[in-house]
Amino acid sequence: MSGAPKSRSIRQKYGEELRIRRIAAGLTQEAVSEGVVCSPTLISHWEAGRRLPTPDDAQRLDLVLGTDGFFARWLEDLDTKFTQYFAPVAELEQLTAEIRHYSASLIPGLLQTEEYSRAVFREHAPNHDNKELDKAVVIRRARAALLEKPSRPVFWCLLDESALRRRVGGPKVMADQLHKIADMAEAGRLRLHVLPFSVGCHALAEGMLYLMKFADAPPVAYTESMRTGHLMDDPALVRECQTAYDLALSDALPHTDSLALVRAVAEEHAHATK
Repeated sequence: MSGAPKSRSIRQKYGEELRIRRIAAGLTQEAVSEGVVCSPTLISHWEAGRRLPTPDDAQRLDLVLGTDGFFARWLEDLDTKFTQYFAPVAELEQLTAEIRHYSASLIPGLLQTEEYSRAVFREHAPNHDNKELDKAVVIRRARAALLEKPSRPVFWCLLDESALRRRVGGPKVMADQLHKIADMAEAGRLRLHVLPFSVGCHALAEGMLYLMKFADAPPVAYTESMRTGHLMDDPALVRECQTAYDLALSDALPHTDSLALVRAVAEEHAHATK
């Protein structure tokens, strides 16, 4: 007796249809990538259902494959909870085998407490609506469920000391946030390293970096700035990002010392509430 068929996500169905239409057109992934003006690796990600094309890419796919707007129209129906530039990252992190994250000024979203996330979102929207804030927090916490799975990815968290000391949401919120990170590190759920102020300039001083590795696909790198993000799958660029991360990691405190510093700063925040 055969088992039940595996359920496929809408994105996987989109990718499968893309593969079927490409093969029917007699085109390789390389040929399609030339017409769409992207890397063959990106075509592979689309066909596997790991990522979705942007609206502009979907239009170019229709031109290359002669599908009369089919993929552009279907993409419009695949609404996402995330901003357009971050949606591919949110999709990929659910499939990743290893995450390496560097944050210069804020605690990474996957590790944030509910109150820390709420404080961050509140500052993004001075005329905020409480229902919208609640929705944003729920979405962020849903992402974090990835780290609760038995098959959760290996997580390397590299933090600048400024992310520990920047008081987001007030002293208690910060104390709770840092204790959460320390608890996770002690439980073996993440590898924690801190770049102290004493290091001075380092290889990642210019901003955040998010690296993801997969069991069956090439690695990717993601960087982000104000209201925009850049996901890289070009092998040369990804290697450069990995090298920068390794260089910064070599300047960081050892895991045990980093854990001790996080606990100490958490206590500083906690005492500030008294």
